Amino acid sequence: MTAHIIPPLNPPLPFPDRAPLLRAEGLTRGFKGRGGLLGRGHEVLALRGVDFALARGEAVGVVGESGCGKSTLARVLLHLTPASAGRVLFDGQDLARLPRRQLRALRRRMQLVFQDPFASLDPRRSIGDQIADGILIHHLAAPAEAQARVADLLAQVGLDPAHAGRLPHEFSGGQRQRIAIARALSTDPDVLVADEPVSALDVSVQAQVVNLLKDLRTRLGLGLIFISHDLHVVRHLCDRVVVMYLGRVVEEAPAAALFAQPRHPYTQALLAATPSMHAAPGARAVLSGEMPSPANPPSGCAFRTRCARAQPACAEALPELLPAGPGRRLACPPALADLAHGAAHA
Repeated sequence: MTAHIIPPLNPPLPFPDRAPLLRAEGLTRGFKGRGGLLGRGHEVLALRGVDFALARGEAVGVVGESGCGKSTLARVLLHLTPASAGRVLFDGQDLARLPRRQLRALRRRMQLVFQDPFASLDPRRSIGDQIADGILIHHLAAPAEAQARVADLLAQVGLDPAHAGRLPHEFSGGQRQRIAIARALSTDPDVLVADEPVSALDVSVQAQVVNLLKDLRTRLGLGLIFISHDLHVVRHLCDRVVVMYLGRVVEEAPAAALFAQPRHPYTQALLAATPSMHAAPGARAVLSGEMPSPANPPSGCAFRTRCARAQPACAEALPELLPAGPGRRLACPPALADLAHGAAHA
């Protein structure tokens, strides 16, 4: 059965000069409730019409508060969790329409690094055997050659190849995350999704793992989706940043532009709340209120209940994610109006 090649999609690309390797249109993912106040069968939407694109060799950071849908987006992009609506294309092929055998072969090119490296590794098997799994499953090397490949991967992530026979508990947290990265690289992927890969590590170890990802991405030409709460790390590592709030993308921009001049009020609040060694005492802003429940979101713009710039119109219609400059998209009518006013008087 031949692969389904999909024509170009409707949403504008943030990089019109480059064809995307991974692209999604209108991704929606709902989960059925099991009871409670809302009743059995009520659907809670974790993703609400997300458009996303990743170019070859690009690093995209996905940021937002806990519960905004970042991890669900990662799993849906890799087709580990099927989308309720919308589609995901990898190299022009719709993942949901591929036969199981073709999808399994394509998975070699898409790998995931989980947040907790100890939970994601089998405590009863040596790290060498676990790294070799992908090589053998996808027939990338003969069994006799796989161990040499494992040794090379361990060296690439800064570990001693002689330790391939050890069990995961014999390594530190940072070393285990390096093992998880080596395992993800074992299939020669084109896209690596890292879901909070450094959040459980000490600060000094975080820097080592982030620098490792940066080096591997440059050296191997990996496309990287980096999910994180740490905006400092995202700024250091990523080319472009996607900001999510309650299952939707509210702003997307090149990293330098977003950190220099955030446009969406939510992005501004996130950056203002980020701790800084150079901030004056009392200068740190605090994002007031809590994120609404995805089971009962506000009408219109979901952020309006916490936004100082909210207007009556913000409650009436869901804001579209519209172009707002080179490589930039924004879902906030007041901010877009400010841009248009500034351009008219320029």
